[in-house]
Amino acid sequence: MLTQDKVKELLNTLKDPFLHKTFEETNGIEEIKIKEEKNHVSVKLAIAKTNTAEQMQLQQDIVNKLKQGGAATVGLRFNQLPEEVIAKFQPTSEKDTSLLGGDTGTKFIAVASGKGGVGKSTVTVNLAVALARLGKKVGIIDADIYGFSIPDMMGVEQRPALKGNKIIPVERFGVKIISMGFFVEDNSPVIWRGPRLGKMLTSFFKEVEWGDLDYLLLDLPPGTGDVALDVHNMIPSSKEVIVTTPHPTAAFVAARAGQMALTTDHEILGVIENMAYFESQLTGEKEYVFGRGGGEKLAEALKTDVIGQLSLQQPYEEEDVFAPSVYQEDHPNGIEYRNIAAKVIAKFE
Repeated sequence: MLTQDKVKELLNTLKDPFLHKTFEETNGIEEIKIKEEKNHVSVKLAIAKTNTAEQMQLQQDIVNKLKQGGAATVGLRFNQLPEEVIAKFQPTSEKDTSLLGGDTGTKFIAVASGKGGVGKSTVTVNLAVALARLGKKVGIIDADIYGFSIPDMMGVEQRPALKGNKIIPVERFGVKIISMGFFVEDNSPVIWRGPRLGKMLTSFFKEVEWGDLDYLLLDLPPGTGDVALDVHNMIPSSKEVIVTTPHPTAAFVAARAGQMALTTDHEILGVIENMAYFESQLTGEKEYVFGRGGGEKLAEALKTDVIGQLSLQQPYEEEDVFAPSVYQEDHPNGIEYRNIAAKVIAKFE
């Protein structure tokens, strides 16, 4: 049978989740009651912050500990510690260990375009996979909240797991992935306004257990709207890749996304010209379906270089692998993406 002293002994070793001090140190055990006939233990505790995810985890730990100690049922109540106790034990500065903390060593690459339909997400996926093939630890945030497509492109069918109050990203082809697509049902539209979108993006950085990453790629929405601006403001150290097609209009519109990057002091790594040409398998001749020169004109306008030109063709069909937009390593576009990844690494390292 549990006694008050035994309950106190069990609880004294647990720590306040915010102050990281034991309940013995904070004097946080306010009340212990035991109903012997029902073997029910009731406890009132004081912690630094109430009604949080951390409190929920603490509750589970306490219940498990007391039940292992012999309690049949457990009742818990929480109060907030006095301000003077919080001030006494509060760390002078809580280190931000998320990707936005600044000390992670992760290099950020935002992939942007002026308009939809130019293959921005395809570039994001394949650049990430190419970096992983070169031995880098890589992640993708699908920041195109309204037009999320990364999970489908990579053939991802499972969803992220939860570990405590952290989200564990899905991994495929050596790339860790998080997307709004994981959090909606049946491909439903996302009908949200700016502030709520900003909170979701912040959670992708702060509430996901990314581990050690060399590179994090962000698939931005096309254009220069709220979400793209939020990302630019969140990650001042991000560098940017601009995607266009050879068509002059696409390049003209893409210049706006490039100017936005420059205005927010983001360095442009280069321009990638997607759908640059179609190469006939019969004759080997190149046909410039969408015109020529758009990538070069855009690079000239943004004072940067064209770091890749990709042909208009599908990945090889593989019977056992479903990934509609991932080019194989020996595919002509797979080889081009590897070259682009090597250039990106050289620019950073």
